[in-house]
Amino acid sequence: MRFSIIYNVFMRDLRKQKKRITLTFVALGWGTLSIMLLLGFGEGLSQQLTINQRGLGQGIVILWGGSTTKAYKGMGEGRSIRFTEKEVEYLRNKMPELKEVGGEYSRWQVNIENGDISRSVHVTGVYPNFEEMRNHIPQMGGRMINDLDMQLKRRTIFLGHDLKEDLFGDEDAVGKQILVQSMPFTVVGVGHDKMQMGMYGGPDVDKASIPATTFATIFGQRYLNNIIIQPHSIDNMEALEKRFFEVLGQRFKFDPTDDRALWVWDVVSNQREMSNMLLGIKIFLGIIGGLTLFIAGVGVANIMYVSIKERTREIGVKMALGAKKSYILMQFLIEALIITFLGGGMGMSVSYIMTEGFKRVPLQSDVLDFMGRPTLSWEIGLIVVAILGIMGILAGFFPALKAASVNPVESLRYE
Repeated sequence: MRFSIIYNVFMRDLRKQKKRITLTFVALGWGTLSIMLLLGFGEGLSQQLTINQRGLGQGIVILWGGSTTKAYKGMGEGRSIRFTEKEVEYLRNKMPELKEVGGEYSRWQVNIENGDISRSVHVTGVYPNFEEMRNHIPQMGGRMINDLDMQLKRRTIFLGHDLKEDLFGDEDAVGKQILVQSMPFTVVGVGHDKMQMGMYGGPDVDKASIPATTFATIFGQRYLNNIIIQPHSIDNMEALEKRFFEVLGQRFKFDPTDDRALWVWDVVSNQREMSNMLLGIKIFLGIIGGLTLFIAGVGVANIMYVSIKERTREIGVKMALGAKKSYILMQFLIEALIITFLGGGMGMSVSYIMTEGFKRVPLQSDVLDFMGRPTLSWEIGLIVVAILGIMGILAGFFPALKAASVNPVESLRYE
């Protein structure tokens, strides 16, 4: 079967049924545009929320001390569990399944000054591994708190993005000195501007971080506010959480089944739940767009049935001259696919132009920054092409089957 013959027959039908086929093209284009934009919105939302989730940190668990609610080995209930830097080392030594462990001190309403500019902010005392665990990534030209800062109890400070803007504006802050509670500190780095879905104590962009050892010395704070933990594997977080209660239960002598002795924020599980929710949203949007495209597929089937009716005598002549049923079947099936992919290609092109154009519009919006913008990917393109292919086959198969079953003798008498 020569494709050029099928193409010539298709173009002949196009000229005879301009309005009907044009409307079918428009319906296919609109349906394809709808599913592409809906899937693109779902993809953009998924990508942005995933980025927002990583703002807090990836693959981490956050521990807070609680209060015992059960008597255990002669120890009464109601005891407060409070962490020191010794517990950081204890967990690191007792739990080899942990990749990183770091403690965090916190203090609110700390006065920070740069010249005439003064701010009352949230200051944290952190470990160097917070750069990776808590996504404290410095901008070019700066760095995060390092091991030497910790050992020497240096007065170095890492500023959140928005805090730096408040104190320095457009001026470069790295290497400059500021006053923290009237004590000079050197700015060693500035964090990137980042979105956060999860947080405690406010967004990181508004905080300042200093070495944990420096914090404890200056503020005389003995107890950590919390401990950040990053395990080697995140496959079984429930078992890991149980281990925290067992190991720290031995340390503080509380019942490992006392679920109020520790407060555990399993960030990994929360991120998984969010990922599952986003997948559900994308599937839902895909179904809505697919139903719109299905309506256009009905139009393709209608076109093919009309074409078969008008070409009944032609089909009869071909079959009388020896054309096989498979030839007739393939001819109409290919015609249906041509209509489908031409209309679908038009919709895909328009949707790509719209999404790329929207990305380039300089709109400043907190909603857009948080929710993201429609984004098309190769995966979305392949999904839509697959849907168009299946729809084109289904829309053309049954009309083609009817054409292939035409009786040559009766069709020659057809008017």
